[in-house]
Amino acid sequence: MKQPIFTGSCAAVVTPFTPGGEIDYPALLRLLDFQMENGTDAIVVCGTTGEAAAMRYEERMRTIEAVVRHIGGKIPVIAGTGSNNTESAITLSQDAIQAGVDALLVVTPFYNKATQKGLVRHYTAIADAVEKPVILYHVPSRTGVKCTAETYAALAQHPNIVGVKEAGGDLSLVQKTRELCPEDFTIWSGNDDETAPIMLFGGKGVISVTANVMPKEMKDLTAACLRGDFTTAGKMQLKLRKLCEALFWEVNPIPVKTALAMMGYCQEVFRLPMCEMEPENRERLAAVLREYRLLT
Repeated sequence: MKQPIFTGSCAAVVTPFTPGGEIDYPALLRLLDFQMENGTDAIVVCGTTGEAAAMRYEERMRTIEAVVRHIGGKIPVIAGTGSNNTESAITLSQDAIQAGVDALLVVTPFYNKATQKGLVRHYTAIADAVEKPVILYHVPSRTGVKCTAETYAALAQHPNIVGVKEAGGDLSLVQKTRELCPEDFTIWSGNDDETAPIMLFGGKGVISVTANVMPKEMKDLTAACLRGDFTTAGKMQLKLRKLCEALFWEVNPIPVKTALAMMGYCQEVFRLPMCEMEPENRERLAAVLREYRLLT
């Protein structure tokens, strides 16, 4: 019986940069402390929100090592190691395991647009090459690739493939996945605004952007779902709606890193092709943050 890597709220943390463009490790460690102080259940490092696609290979490994070292085993650390090149994804995954991560988050191969058979072979090759749990990452809005529930069911048979971060925005797919896959294939929400609905259908938590700025609230929302109190969870989900929406007014992670900079946790520095938020959107975001009492 496979065990979930975590249940509850996992923060997909941003990667802070200095004005010179280097990794801002002191800011990164402050962000990790902020998460642990507020009860976050797990951390994803070098995922989409961490701008990993714009980081050099050595930087990614050093960042993963720094996170693993600072967390010190208190909560699980999951590394984003996906690629549209299967061999590269295997190398990234193996090196992340050497760095000490507890699990891997592997996005569907983008641009190549594999068939369902190709997806099964891609993920099987990665899972065969590692000794840690693999979480599938389904985000067709970014990759142009859609997984079917039947593909999940095939991959769920692999002993190292433990679940999926589901960011397809398709609740019918979530229901069918839960029907076709074994109980020990875990579903985590990949969209903050769908956390309660996905958990209602058997999901075990969320891998969250919003948790970067409101970790306690995302923890409380998932805790309510896990104890079966969906009346309370629904109210919490609705309360967070405006913030969840604001954090995607522009491409993630532009708004969430801008928000964290306003809150004093990091600097407003991005790696191309990411760039600063449009001034009008930045002003709107600040107004939402004030509404949630995140800015004094």
